[in-house]
Amino acid sequence: MKIIRTVLTLFFLTLLLSASAQTWIWFPGDYENWLGNQMNNRRTERGVTIPVQWKLDGHEPLMIFTKTVELDEPEEIEVYAEGEYILTVGWRIKYQGNKKGLTKVTIPAGKNELKIKVINYATVPALFVKGKSINSDETWMTSPLDERYMTKNMKHPDSPTGYFMNAGSGSLNDPNVLPSAFRLPTKPMEAVDVYEIDGGRLYDFGKETFGFVKFHNLSGTEKLTIHYGETAEEALDVENCETFDIVDVPAGMSDYIMPRSNALRYIFVKAENAEYDDVSLLYEYAPVEYRASFKCNDEELNKIWEVGRYTLELTTREVFIDGIKRDRWAWSGDAYQSYLMNYYMFFDQETTKRTMYTLRGSDPVMVHLNNILDYSFYWFMGIYDYYLYTGDLTFLKQIYPKMESLMDFVLERRNDRGLVEGLEGDWVYIDWFDNDVDITGEVSFEQIVFCKSLETMAMCSEILGVESEAKKYDALAKDVRLKLADFWDDQKQAFIFNRKDGVNSDQITKHANMFAIFYDYVTADQKEKIKESVILNHAISAISTPYMRFYELEAMCSLDEQEYVYSEIKDYWGGMLKLGATSFWEKFNPEHKGLEHYAMYGRPFGKSLCHAWGASPVYLLGKYFVGVKPTKPGYQEFEIRPTLGGLEWFESSIPTPNGNIKVYADKQNIKVIATEGEGSIIFKSSKAPKVNIGAVEKIDEDEFLIKINGDGAEVNIEYKSL
Repeated sequence: MKIIRTVLTLFFLTLLLSASAQTWIWFPGDYENWLGNQMNNRRTERGVTIPVQWKLDGHEPLMIFTKTVELDEPEEIEVYAEGEYILTVGWRIKYQGNKKGLTKVTIPAGKNELKIKVINYATVPALFVKGKSINSDETWMTSPLDERYMTKNMKHPDSPTGYFMNAGSGSLNDPNVLPSAFRLPTKPMEAVDVYEIDGGRLYDFGKETFGFVKFHNLSGTEKLTIHYGETAEEALDVENCETFDIVDVPAGMSDYIMPRSNALRYIFVKAENAEYDDVSLLYEYAPVEYRASFKCNDEELNKIWEVGRYTLELTTREVFIDGIKRDRWAWSGDAYQSYLMNYYMFFDQETTKRTMYTLRGSDPVMVHLNNILDYSFYWFMGIYDYYLYTGDLTFLKQIYPKMESLMDFVLERRNDRGLVEGLEGDWVYIDWFDNDVDITGEVSFEQIVFCKSLETMAMCSEILGVESEAKKYDALAKDVRLKLADFWDDQKQAFIFNRKDGVNSDQITKHANMFAIFYDYVTADQKEKIKESVILNHAISAISTPYMRFYELEAMCSLDEQEYVYSEIKDYWGGMLKLGATSFWEKFNPEHKGLEHYAMYGRPFGKSLCHAWGASPVYLLGKYFVGVKPTKPGYQEFEIRPTLGGLEWFESSIPTPNGNIKVYADKQNIKVIATEGEGSIIFKSSKAPKVNIGAVEKIDEDEFLIKINGDGAEVNIEYKSL
């Protein structure tokens, strides 16, 4: 069964502008995909544009927008479009135009069917209508098909009732600014130091940043060369820096702004017969709101949280990207972690939805997301997480047909045991491994995330009332879950890495084992054994990417090992800070020395020093130390499990859809203020606690629960931390 897709709100400007009576509208998903494609294809390496390495999907070039109106008297409307268009009332063509406001289009009194066809091959067909009562909004219907010429068997695949769906829209409320003209805002930023060196100038902007280089009072007739660096060493190494620009000085210029934004902390400028007074930066940013806060007694941990926040800010653009220097692409595995960190920082729903649309693209499905087997599975899981945190049922209805078609693609590629393997064209990624691993055959990690994806499909189908689909996916998930036992090694007390031709390998990595812990795919006894035999076992290869450290530490948090996690965060992320990091890296090996820290992919500066997955302490601290998480969609119900984990105290504010949950905890007091939903505060105490609001319930030895309402009242608990 297919589900009707409804309106999609769009753009960072949603955070800044109130709803308008009229707005630009388009086919839902098309504009989001188009905008994401623009971001994905701005990557350059040493002056060469590097397109993405996966299939790109485009937009529908012809779109029909329709609305039936009933007027007591004639009404004049203005019509704007991104593309060529015609307007008809009934069967009669009234007007046509091209990106022009029509100020004297009069719709007669009575009942009228308005139909506006917009065609645009270059950018997404979009429409803006402005009148007294007739205004473009999500109540308009849109389709690339015209039902007058279609048979009953040719309905739109995402609409069970007809050819048309509710239009997609956002907060683009100015008819004179086309949707394709959307740009992120900028603000001036000055360098903090300038050095004369090697016949040029080295500018230091003080921290990792992103934007357009601006030359002040530029004159001359020859070239400028600009070499960018996340470190001074990279900017000064003109032969090996990852990005550079060559500028032909425009005649008669005074100030000159580079046409492309870049990642940098340093720039090294050399001028041949050209002069300029100064260089500054136009910092390009997504205007996200810092809705969360975190402070504790450990200043280094506070700094880690702040740098994590800034890392996530830098990698939040039109969509969530991996790194601002390389690749500047939306990768599904990276984005999945950005979604989770976002819920504990910005609670930016629009970027999350845009990224999901961009990653998924259009039907038919021909390849896995980003060509990576495991990245398709993260996409499924991210959708349910989004629904749980936001309660946005509309988006779940919109995206469900795309979930179905992607899962159909996955199911068609299973082996004869009903499990997944990397087939020709698939990249079985999992993580960057420091040692050789055999990723062929049935890889245990892939079966675990496949199983979780099937469970996600079952839950989403049930939420939407598609019972037959829920039963199908539930049965498939249970079958895969049973077969996970084939990968368990009793002697090693761990999941082996893979099976080929029915034979288990003897290789063990942490990946499948830690996912099995926080997915609850193993017993409590097995969890403890995995902790000792795998996670804490130094004979098992250590994980060196923040990407998988995210999950390793989440597994330990789920085992109530916050003290261990606290120590690891200080050691790993604190290790980057000690090396001068102002944003967190793609990978960190504390055993490396000097310039070794910046090398990757066989290139001396190939490593990204601002990578979204490096910001994971934001999530870990919010969910497992402050302890806030939704237990019903949109924080209708929630749980707070404050855990000091070696800290003396902390205070934090965690965003929810319509407010914030504030938590303070030390060894004798817990204070909570919630502004929506119904919550449970769960904590451990060596003595019977006292509370100013509500009743204390003992749920286990030394463990207590207090029910609260999100009415804004402060709940004060006196207890004694274990």
